[in-house]
Amino acid sequence: MKLLPAIDMKGGQAVRLKKGDFNDVTVYSDDPLEFALEFERAGAGFIHLVDLDGALKGSSVNEDAVKRITSTVSVPCELGGGIRNIEAIRYILGLGVSRVILGTSAVQNPDFVSEAVDTFGDDRIVVGIDAKKGMVATHGWEKVSELSAADLAMDMKSRGVKTIIYTDISRDGMLTGPNVSQTKKLSDHTGLDVIASGGVSSMDDLEELAEAGIYGAIIGKAYYEGKIDIRDAVKRFG
Repeated sequence: MKLLPAIDMKGGQAVRLKKGDFNDVTVYSDDPLEFALEFERAGAGFIHLVDLDGALKGSSVNEDAVKRITSTVSVPCELGGGIRNIEAIRYILGLGVSRVILGTSAVQNPDFVSEAVDTFGDDRIVVGIDAKKGMVATHGWEKVSELSAADLAMDMKSRGVKTIIYTDISRDGMLTGPNVSQTKKLSDHTGLDVIASGGVSSMDDLEELAEAGIYGAIIGKAYYEGKIDIRDAVKRFG
């Protein structure tokens, strides 16, 4: 199972939200780069970056922090948040990001995802599916659509997407454990590479995801709160 330590950025700082609530923010550092360097030293194979401001605004905001990270560490990075057109993807990839995560745009304009995969390749485009009670949320999780996560995932597969990040918003930042059953259902139903996000709180949680055959897992607050040693996790799970 692939591990992706996360750095969520807001106002140039490394932060975490609870359940995606922009009014419930914990700041962990004024310099996100320090965490990227720590993840590199730990042997992480990929770093998950989120531009929280961009997710709300609909365009990239924390690009200076992103560029500092990609120009300093050798670990490939993925970035999500406010990437909603081909020009934005090209710009983000130009910052040294290895792949981009499309979220709101995948719901509002599925044809855009097809174009993105055709233009940049399926290894550069990931779709983030964020759900509340199984229904897809958009715009920085501020709005909930009438589209189910399973239906969106199958549509994305038909458009050439091979990797999705599935976030159970109710678990995110809460350290209550990931929604393993729902994540496994999505993985088994679609045959896609599903990366679990939200709620990972311990090595046991990672073990449960690995045993369920989940492709990857994002580690966020559990690392920042000292509940998971990223070096030990990488050694154990990859």
